[in-house]
Amino acid sequence: MASETSDSLTAEITQATGTLNDLRLQNADAASIDAAKKRLGELKKAMAAINSAGGSKDAGKKKERLLLKTAKGTRDYGAAEMFCREHVERIVKDVFTSYGGSALDTPVFERKDVLAGKYGEDQKLIFDLMDQGGEQLALRYDHTVPLARYLAMAGATVQAKIWQVGKVYRRDNPVMSKGRMREFSQADLDITGAWDPMIPDAEIISLLCTILTRLDVGEFTVKLNHRKILDGIFEVCGVPQDKIRSISSAVDKLDKLPWLEVKKEMTEEKGLSSDVADKIGEYVKHKGGPSLLDLLKADATLMANPSAKQGISDMDILFTLLRAYKVLDKISFDMSLARGLDYYTGIIYEAIVEASAPPAFAANATESPAPSKPKPSKKAKADDGEEDELDESQVGVGSIAAGGRYDNLVGMFTAAAAAEGKKAPGLPCIGVSIGLDRIFAIVWPKWVEKGMRSKETMVYVLAAGDGLLEERIALVQELREAGIKTDFLAKKKPKLTAQFMAGEKDEVPFAVILGGDELKEGLVTVKEQKWEFVDGKKTKVQSADQGMKVRRDELISWIKQTSTYQGWSSGRLI
Repeated sequence: MASETSDSLTAEITQATGTLNDLRLQNADAASIDAAKKRLGELKKAMAAINSAGGSKDAGKKKERLLLKTAKGTRDYGAAEMFCREHVERIVKDVFTSYGGSALDTPVFERKDVLAGKYGEDQKLIFDLMDQGGEQLALRYDHTVPLARYLAMAGATVQAKIWQVGKVYRRDNPVMSKGRMREFSQADLDITGAWDPMIPDAEIISLLCTILTRLDVGEFTVKLNHRKILDGIFEVCGVPQDKIRSISSAVDKLDKLPWLEVKKEMTEEKGLSSDVADKIGEYVKHKGGPSLLDLLKADATLMANPSAKQGISDMDILFTLLRAYKVLDKISFDMSLARGLDYYTGIIYEAIVEASAPPAFAANATESPAPSKPKPSKKAKADDGEEDELDESQVGVGSIAAGGRYDNLVGMFTAAAAAEGKKAPGLPCIGVSIGLDRIFAIVWPKWVEKGMRSKETMVYVLAAGDGLLEERIALVQELREAGIKTDFLAKKKPKLTAQFMAGEKDEVPFAVILGGDELKEGLVTVKEQKWEFVDGKKTKVQSADQGMKVRRDELISWIKQTSTYQGWSSGRLI
């Protein structure tokens, strides 16, 4: 009987899994997908209960081996990788603070109703959590909505520069090698409150250019557009009001798809007429600099639209300020940039590098597609019926940073929380989100190529002869208290070769050797060690130098005066 129940449940689970996958492929509404998820969860729970009840009968069966792997779309970072990631994060935080920012931390999960209705078509990517004591919760999708919730709770009166660095979660198809994951780190800085027009906007773009220049990501471009210009274009082209956001999401795909495929989505999937789509195509093909504004100003039809006129006026001021910030050479005014999130109201932007676009994709909004090729392949489906990560050869890194102005988001929260008939305050905001994992995917190969270290240890204390454990510990502590990162081998009487090998493994530049007779004379031996690339491999530079004698009471100042130590402390990190 139990076997029959188990078999029938297995069949139901298979059917429910297929139904859920079909709904996702059809981009069904969120309610239908949630209902299918709930049904599948109930069936799996019932199966688990049956398996648990039958555990005693199966006691004699062979134990099932634990599959040791990280969850889909997540990964571990080893010591060397973390050292690189921390270097990236330090630079980002340093620029945040140099621009006057102060830190904020918000929970990694929020009430589901806080996140609902803020992300347009990306709403389906939110990770829902099971009912937690009566609260419907979800993992945060970004830092922007939690910040807006925080500002609304503070009375929508905060005028500040606020930064936050932490993990966010999206139920997307991952491409791990490109930094596209389900759990990933973002660094945000937002400027909140009412300021004079476009000054915060220019400040944010300057901050972004400063960070990307210092991170050495290579040549980068910050693409700019304005939601009011884009909405004005849609209006003059004849897009119905109820389709503006969905058409905007389609236009946003022009950095990944050729125009004809985007047009097909607009007309066949979203019901827009072909003539209207062609009119949009004539506008979104344009990109350039301040001169593009002159072209738009000469368009009488567009300038007659209040939304477009306001957006063009804003961009005029912005370009003047960006010239003062000396970042105009990094800017591209790109009419195809749309940013799919619903909460943007003004300027929008994203930073791209050479690796951002899919391989062999010609990023031209009006280009006809090449002869039909198979869609990006996906690996075989996993046991749970979910698709595995996309074929990385068909996918680019994507934008490495993005953001925009969102003047109504805080007001949405205060209005939803206000008593009926009570006026709810709003708070204009603008911010940028920097994808630390995507930047890591670009920086890490360069880091390896340069032979960067994976630790900050500067001194390794060794003993020649009798272990001199207490003497080693005393010197190690003295150096640490002086701010010099120091280590030693945790053995009572280690061999000298074993100690050198331990220090060389971490590429420690200074080996300080203690000897019984030398210590009586107040001396230690310091041997400076260096590494080089030979045939593509990093190896220690061999030297006959036996080191030099340094007075023990002068050791700290001696180390700190060396070019090796000073070069490291300046952030060179080699």
